[in-house]
Amino acid sequence: MSDVLRQLHEVLEARKLEAPESSYVASLYHKGLNKILEKVGEEAVETLLAARDAEVSGELDALISETADLWFHSMVMLAALNASPDQVLAELERRFGLSGLDEKASRNR
Repeated sequence: MSDVLRQLHEVLEARKLEAPESSYVASLYHKGLNKILEKVGEEAVETLLAARDAEVSGELDALISETADLWFHSMVMLAALNASPDQVLAELERRFGLSGLDEKASRNR
């Protein structure tokens, strides 16, 4: 895992033990999984809209920013469910070298 992902995961884990008023992430954990999922969905929509705008304008700044927000909130979701970015990276590594069509077909069996 990249150092940034590892460091972020460590911070997210530490925030689980903090009071909700101490940080944004601690407040999300306190509000529960549904609030975290709401944020992931919100950031996904914002990322899609930024991609559509980037296609027209050629400007990528908003797309990069929204994608970072999406990744961040996805990592909060993983941490809330006691999952690790290492697990996601391992799954991506497992898929590397597989045909996307073959990998998708294997999930439908």
